[in-house]
Formats: sequence, structure tokens, C-alpha cells
Amino acid sequence: MTTVTRTADRQAWVSRAIGVGIVYCVFGVMFGVMAGYAGGGRATVAWRFAAWVGSAIVFAAHIIYEQFRVRVSSGGVAFHAATAAAIGGFGLAVTATLHRTWSSPSGAAMHLYALALVAWPLITGVPAFIVALVVSEGLARLSRRA
Repeated sequence: MTTVTRTADRQAWVSRAIGVGIVYCVFGVMFGVMAGYAGGGRATVAWRFAAWVGSAIVFAAHIIYEQFRVRVSSGGVAFHAATAAAIGGFGLAVTATLHRTWSSPSGAAMHLYALALVAWPLITGVPAFIVALVVSEGLARLSRRA
């Protein structure tokens, strides 16, 4: 494989990870706004659940695409999926920080929002890596048997 091909492959997976991360962030913000308008109770829970389901579908589609279309190793699939999740978590942290700044610019507890810029990508990326690795390994074993 030439250097040009490796660079193109790297740019392609990074672009996919950024795109999927943006989808996660949009889902989080969009469904969060809808949950806020729901007025509490079951409707709020339903909107939050819808965000989880939508994100889970995107996560599964990303893993399947990387596994079967791009034919990346299980470790690579996990890394790519985790990177996308971390990008989504970072986007949500940025959005929350901006919302806090615009809605209450007093600066109170802003250090917690700065911490979120590091914590949220870790909180989303690490579990995503583990789940994607397990799922990808399972898919690889099933496809070898078939």
C-alpha cells in the first residue's frame, strides 16, 4: 500500500468519524430540546430514550459499515467508532458550555463546563470502544463461520 493510499484511507475514516460525531451531537441537542419542550414526565423520558435509540442505530450502522464495507480490523472498527462517539461527546460539551455562557454569563461553575470538554469525550469514547470491540469481534467470528 502506498503512502498516498494510506493517507486517503486515514482521511476517509477521520471524515466518517467527524460526520458520525456530528450526527450524535445533533441528535443529543435536537432530542434534548424536544425533551425540554415536553414539559416533564413520560414525554421527557420518551424524547431522551429516542435520542439513545437514534444514537444506537447510528453506532450499529457505523460498526457494520466499517466491518463489512471498509473491512477494517476489529481494533480499527472499535477505534473509529470510539473516536466518533468522543467527537459527539465533545460537541455536546461545547454546546452545553455555549448554552451556559449565553443563558447565565456570570461565570459561576464554568470550571465544570471546562472539565466537561475533557470528561464527556472520555465518558462516551471509552465505553464505545469496548462495546464496538466486542461487537466487531462477534461479527467477525460470525462471518467466518458463515
